[in-house]
Amino acid sequence: MDIQFEPLKKMRLAQAKWAYTTRRINQKQNFSLLYGKVAPLAGDLVLARVDELGQHKRLELINSRRAFLFEGDEIVVAYGNRYAPDQFEGIVPDHLGRCRLVAAGGVAARLLNRHDRVRSATRITPLGLLADKDGHRINLSSARLPKADQIFPTPLVLVVAGTSMNSGKTTTCANLVKGFVRQNIKVSAAKFTGTGAGSDYRALVDAGAEPVFDFIDAGYVSTYRVNRNALLDIAMTLGTEMCTAQPDIIVVEIADGLLQRETALLFGTPAFTDWVDGVIFAAHDALGAQAGISWLMARQLPVFAVTGLLTSSPLAHREAEEVCGLPVYHTKSLARANVSHYIYNCLKFRKQRQLAIKKGASVLNEVAG
Repeated sequence: MDIQFEPLKKMRLAQAKWAYTTRRINQKQNFSLLYGKVAPLAGDLVLARVDELGQHKRLELINSRRAFLFEGDEIVVAYGNRYAPDQFEGIVPDHLGRCRLVAAGGVAARLLNRHDRVRSATRITPLGLLADKDGHRINLSSARLPKADQIFPTPLVLVVAGTSMNSGKTTTCANLVKGFVRQNIKVSAAKFTGTGAGSDYRALVDAGAEPVFDFIDAGYVSTYRVNRNALLDIAMTLGTEMCTAQPDIIVVEIADGLLQRETALLFGTPAFTDWVDGVIFAAHDALGAQAGISWLMARQLPVFAVTGLLTSSPLAHREAEEVCGLPVYHTKSLARANVSHYIYNCLKFRKQRQLAIKKGASVLNEVAG
């Protein structure tokens, strides 16, 4: 069958469940359904039917509510790649045949691998790509924020990284935000990498950050398999938007672990790392914390503290204190006024010192010239 398209009734789409990944798309426009010999692209929206429930029995909607799925439901999700060591690896297929729902936030993909402890991914049948009334496919990139060619300076930037998925990064970010808000410190927050997830976004909103962004706002359903330029595009776009709000501090989450390809690429990009004033590292155990700190410091990144899942264990907490040489904070303690005040002042002191060093170097260069 050649490529074809036909108008979609608004009532049909209104009854479909729209996933979190589609949240920037205008649902009031006139849609058509594109089908036939069509090769999907990352970020393309697809109307699909749920065939067989698996790991994901609920879908995160645009408002982040997790709606129960039933076989036969029609859903609107986005094609994308996924990297999740604790769940699935998936890639965008090259056809509109049956595929899988590999993320609760709404990602359709061809399944490559899954963790032994999770069920197989929910099976779906794509019915066609969503297109405009003229048959032009609709991609998340069509509703993205304006591109930026640099990150404007802002008072302070704190990055949270970790050993891997589920090491406590999002919880760390949320507690940091809450601690700063309690000190009347204005916070903006964003998640620069990962797979679209409403729960992560909502945690930052609920903690009091304003505004909050993730890579979907830059037109990406996920950051797995994107190149360095795309990562920098996300950082510059979201960084500029946050700076426009004139916060006192920006909190940024970097997904997955330091050895994950896109994480390593971003931390190897000077345009990003030069913008960072400090890093808090989340780990599962003391050895992971020690290795992560060494990895970051080898790249001249200022690590201020350790936190994460390891702090749930008093013994692991104690081990980390003994080997890391940095403060180790229980994740919940980051929301305390005294802890957030200390972290803020440390970042502020380093920022002022770095500015003074740069100013001194500039004066010396003028004299030498």
